Amino acid sequence: MAVPLAAWLWLMHLTTCLAAGHSMAGKKEINIDGDLVIGGLFPVHEKGVGSEDCGKINEHRGIQRLEAMLFALDEINKDRNILPGVKLGAHILDTCSKDTYALEQSLDFVRASLTKVDGSEHICPDGSYAVHDDVPTAITGVIGGSYSDVSIQVANLLRLFQIPQISYASTSAKLSDKSRYDYFARTVPPDFYQAKAMAEILRFFNWTYVSTVASEGDYGETGIEAFEQEARMRNICIATSEKVGRSMNKKTYDGVVRALLQKPNARVVVLFTRSEDARELLTAAQRANVSFMWVASDGWGALESVVAGSEAVAEGAITIELAAYPIKEFAAHFLNLHPYNNSRNPWFREFWEQKFKCSFHTQDCSWYSLKTGKFEPESKITFVVNAVYAMAHSLHNMHQVLCPNTTKLCDAMKPVNGKRLYKDFILNVNFDAPFRPADTKSVVRFDPYGDGIGRYNIFNYHYMDGRYRYQKVGYWAEGLILNTGLIPWAKASIPVSQCSDPCKRNEIKSMQPGDICCWICIPCQPYEYLLDEFTCMDCGLGYWPNETLNGCYELPQEYIRWKDVWAIGPVTISCLGFISTLFVFGVFVKNNDTPIVKASGRELCYILLTGVLMCYSMTFIFIAKPSTGVCTLRRLGLGTSFAVCYSALLTKTNRIARIFSGVKEGVQRPRFISPTSQVVICMALISCQLIIVIIWLLVETPGTGKETEPDKRYIVTLKCNNRDSNMLISLTYNVLLIVLCTVYAFKTRKCPENFNEAKFIGFTMYTTCIIWLAFLPIFYVTSSDYRVQTTTMCISVSLSGTVVLGCLFTPKLHIILFQPQKNVASHRVGTARFSVAPASSSQSHGSASQFVPTVCNGREVVDSTTSSL
Repeated sequence: MAVPLAAWLWLMHLTTCLAAGHSMAGKKEINIDGDLVIGGLFPVHEKGVGSEDCGKINEHRGIQRLEAMLFALDEINKDRNILPGVKLGAHILDTCSKDTYALEQSLDFVRASLTKVDGSEHICPDGSYAVHDDVPTAITGVIGGSYSDVSIQVANLLRLFQIPQISYASTSAKLSDKSRYDYFARTVPPDFYQAKAMAEILRFFNWTYVSTVASEGDYGETGIEAFEQEARMRNICIATSEKVGRSMNKKTYDGVVRALLQKPNARVVVLFTRSEDARELLTAAQRANVSFMWVASDGWGALESVVAGSEAVAEGAITIELAAYPIKEFAAHFLNLHPYNNSRNPWFREFWEQKFKCSFHTQDCSWYSLKTGKFEPESKITFVVNAVYAMAHSLHNMHQVLCPNTTKLCDAMKPVNGKRLYKDFILNVNFDAPFRPADTKSVVRFDPYGDGIGRYNIFNYHYMDGRYRYQKVGYWAEGLILNTGLIPWAKASIPVSQCSDPCKRNEIKSMQPGDICCWICIPCQPYEYLLDEFTCMDCGLGYWPNETLNGCYELPQEYIRWKDVWAIGPVTISCLGFISTLFVFGVFVKNNDTPIVKASGRELCYILLTGVLMCYSMTFIFIAKPSTGVCTLRRLGLGTSFAVCYSALLTKTNRIARIFSGVKEGVQRPRFISPTSQVVICMALISCQLIIVIIWLLVETPGTGKETEPDKRYIVTLKCNNRDSNMLISLTYNVLLIVLCTVYAFKTRKCPENFNEAKFIGFTMYTTCIIWLAFLPIFYVTSSDYRVQTTTMCISVSLSGTVVLGCLFTPKLHIILFQPQKNVASHRVGTARFSVAPASSSQSHGSASQFVPTVCNGREVVDSTTSSL
């Protein structure tokens, strides 16, 4: 502490010396005597231009706030519940809205402390004595400053002398750092709350690409830094960031507007500026005849002075102001003020001349009154009053602890221990806000960082009822509440402020080089989901993106169901065929011993009908949901059902062909034409097919698999795992049987044995060949659509059975049911005992016995037996 104090002692020495050499009679300040004196810092004047420290009078933030402190002191001194017996005085200075000037002025606050450190006289270089009061009045605490950069500079000074400071308007987040500003408190919240509220407003309207403008200094720079952090958390991009400074002129403000226009897609401009900077920026925008959608901090707030003369370019702006309530008592007090009854305020006459554009030197300004115009209380009046009351309540609580037996100041508070006052009493103060409306609950207290509670009103500046006005449209207190019905443009079309249009639900962003906020939207494939906003990811075969495109789900497996149209037709045909076959089966069993049944070869007929039933049954197996068992039956049943039919037909046609082949003259019975031999031959032929199928099942284990088409990945077909080519290879043996049957049927086409059975077998085989020749190409062509392919297969198999049933059994069934007179032995040709002779001698044979002659392929065949075949 010795080094800093020595420096400040020298600074104080130099200051007082300057005071001795230069008259300070022109310095204006307010000094009100009291037992305890509270300092005050207010921007009574705006910043000066060029080398001037001070500019014109600042009516709202200067005069009104200063008078609010004086009003609060008056009310406290009249209140018998706060510091009874102790009078509060004041020492109020002008900061001229400038941090360096404010620091110079604040040296007055620490003079008592400096004198206490070194009470010796200071001799100036010219030999004169330093000018100072013999007993400087100690400052108990300071109310102010207003701007954050002013408060930061002053706080750095006051902390060295342990003087508490309570600000009513400084919102920089830096001031929450208790390691640097350990004697600072404020009745307003830090800017990061405001920055959060502004970011939530942008997110609410989906403004994701914005420009920013900040004032130089701690308020603007730390505020915009906090906003940018909140914006990044909400995926809001900054197009360009500009700064406006203290030394800027019209041309530089015009340059800022031109820079904002370089980013035309950023229609929204976020302002974290002081009021005078915001006013100059609006004026520059008006000169350029451009407008933006402004979103401004409490530096703009709801001040009429900011938009005066630039109402058109400010229209539509959304601004933020600390939530406060009007103090009617102060309004009445202020409106009654007049230069002749307010002599304690040395700046009031200057304010009066500026407001009413008059001069006390040239004309009488006394007839003007503040009551004649519309009074607009400054938005932070409440926080000024609360700050003064917070200091008073803290001193009151300290007095009760240190001086419990007297209402006067005791030695323990002469002087006041600033460190204890701040840490034990100011940070722990808690009281109902004074002058609050009856229906309003408002408590004044500080958090551990000395900050006030964050509550903001949100305004929209628009034209209504013939004039421009600020309309309260929302509120923020740890969350955003907006009434968009009160915002004119929100009812029609919300302005757009985006670098690129938002990508659709199934699109990803392809970022543009050098600009992370702009992108090109690229659609994902239908089978891809969004891994993130920049990456499409394939779901994989059998899977499809969900509704939100953030993952995949397993596609339902497609297969023919019993209620499908594709199943109803084949199943109907199979059912009719099944019933017809069972009917034929029943008729044959009932007429099992009649000549036509016996002559047809009962055993082979029943095997053939069994094969037809199997053909019809295959439809049900092919329509059933694929499973390991169903797939096994498909492989086993398809080839086997055909093999049963065509093995029986081949055995029949082979028997007839062998009987009527070109044998030598005389009686010669062919081998293996007995019923047992025929059944054995048929079974042997069927066994060959079974062996082929069993080998196929062993080589390629049956099971199910999922299949998708490259251009139809959204369809997953549940199919048996065998290839179509293998299915057709397994039918090769049946093709061989069909070819042999057809050849034998053609050779025996003229033999009328057993009621012309050979002719009907020929018809059956010719038709079967046509069906198979049509089926094979259709089966391959329809491989891309499992429903068509399966339906084609079922109908083809059923048709094959129907041809056998219709061509071979219908003639026999007709005779049995409708021409029973023909179902006699004379209409058949026996072959148990036979002879073969030339046609010319057939009559002599016929007369010698009861043989029935017939001619097959140019030969006469006679037989006198009654074979069971």
